[in-house]
Amino acid sequence: MDVKQLLKEAMTVEAQAVQALLGQIDDDYVAAIELLKSCQGKVVITGVGKSGIIGKKMAASFASTGTPAFFVHATEGVHGDSGMIGKDDVVILVSNSGETSEVLGMLPILEQIGCKKMSITRNHESTIARACDVSLAYKYEREADHLNLAPTTSAVLTLVIGDALAITLSQLKGFGPADFHRYHPGGSLGALLSKTEPK
Repeated sequence: MDVKQLLKEAMTVEAQAVQALLGQIDDDYVAAIELLKSCQGKVVITGVGKSGIIGKKMAASFASTGTPAFFVHATEGVHGDSGMIGKDDVVILVSNSGETSEVLGMLPILEQIGCKKMSITRNHESTIARACDVSLAYKYEREADHLNLAPTTSAVLTLVIGDALAITLSQLKGFGPADFHRYHPGGSLGALLSKTEPK
């Protein structure tokens, strides 16, 4: 097997899916931004498995760009961690299928809390999507692995959507270098901003 070719094929599948995602941006995405912008509490992301891992990164991106956010693992959410969620929060439920049992288990709790809900799935008609105030759905031809099973392409698309939401919201809020430095004083980025920030 040509290893370089295998690497290129996997990357090509994902790159083409991201390119195709540009044509899927519709008014649902505008509604998602409006919902997040109007949030009076925090943005909470929940999911399990690979979606949960992407959810953690999404929460970190929101938080570092001016939108208070945190991640709640859906399994832990039905075992008490949902107590961290308030009625003024917006909860983003991440599930490729839109039918993940652990995430479905969060829905009755979130209904009782009374918070707003947004989903990121591959299917607007899924149970999770239909239970949310705003539904974002992506389309893709296949996962990048040779079995078409491992969450690869779908995970990348979810990550791209999360980044786009966080970055767009940050710009609309007027989040600038000084704000970024406040939350990120450490590391090479913090050092760079320390040098360039006006005294």
